[in-house]
Amino acid sequence: MLSDWLNLTLDGSESGAREGRLASGRYVIHRPGILELVPQESRSHANACVISAGIHGNETAPIELVGDLLARLEAGLLAIGAPVLIILGNLPAIRTGQRFCTTNLNRLFRRDLAEEGDEPQRARELMATVDAFYGRHPQPRLHYDLHTAIRDSRYPRFAVEPFGDTATRPEQWRWLAAADIQAVLHQHQHSWTFSHYSKHYHQAQAFTLELGKVRAFGDNDLATLQPMRALLEALIAGTEPPATDPGNMIFFRVAHELMRESEDFALCVPDETPNFTRFEVGTRLARDGKAGDCIVSDAPLAVVFPNANVEIGARAALLARETRPPDD
Repeated sequence: MLSDWLNLTLDGSESGAREGRLASGRYVIHRPGILELVPQESRSHANACVISAGIHGNETAPIELVGDLLARLEAGLLAIGAPVLIILGNLPAIRTGQRFCTTNLNRLFRRDLAEEGDEPQRARELMATVDAFYGRHPQPRLHYDLHTAIRDSRYPRFAVEPFGDTATRPEQWRWLAAADIQAVLHQHQHSWTFSHYSKHYHQAQAFTLELGKVRAFGDNDLATLQPMRALLEALIAGTEPPATDPGNMIFFRVAHELMRESEDFALCVPDETPNFTRFEVGTRLARDGKAGDCIVSDAPLAVVFPNANVEIGARAALLARETRPPDD
């Protein structure tokens, strides 16, 4: 049943089984796209882990990775040693292969959310589910929100560290380095993404993890994600994850968030510009009928997540500068 959960969820089929047992624990299906793994006994390195995917419906590699993990659990190749909440976020968008249906789900994770509609309602469901999960489990809190990026990247696998008062523990950088994360982007302000929700409201260790480029189901090269799978397997098993020196990761900090302010908006960089492309002082990056031109000043900037086709008032790009690695 557990190995079928993903397919049943994606095709909209209902199952009468809401709970089941494995050799190392049990699983609970709370609602569509929300599955909890409960260990028979928590191991010494157990975290209360949230692993989410499909917050954007066309980002399929993380969903396939989750399916692989569940198949290994049911086959007895992986044991449950920590409480884990597995979430598939935007189910209608996943089923239709769209980034979102009406509005970007990954901008809605705030407790004072006023918007109405299917995606705002899903955000409220997911926030309540995370609240309840962390409330049930006293272990240290962790949230990895798995994504893939719309475009190519100088660093195909990178982490976005949400803004917040909770400091990132040094072992996180060692774990992510061993999982073949190549770069880290430190956010400079609240962004109301799903990983930010867990960090801001629950003081969790939390990251948005970009694991390559958007591709259709079946077209992903999961071999490149084996180091990430090893990290997730260790978290599920409640064992110490692989770790290595984070010195090879490149660290960036967001300097400016480029917003679309009007209908008359355009990015002045090619559509195929890879993430982390560097632009020199004096380069015009965007024009906006309301906000005017965005021109690189003071020092070069790297462009991350450039996307002109966003709603008015939404982020069209992050502009970042390389920074020193965090101190241990």
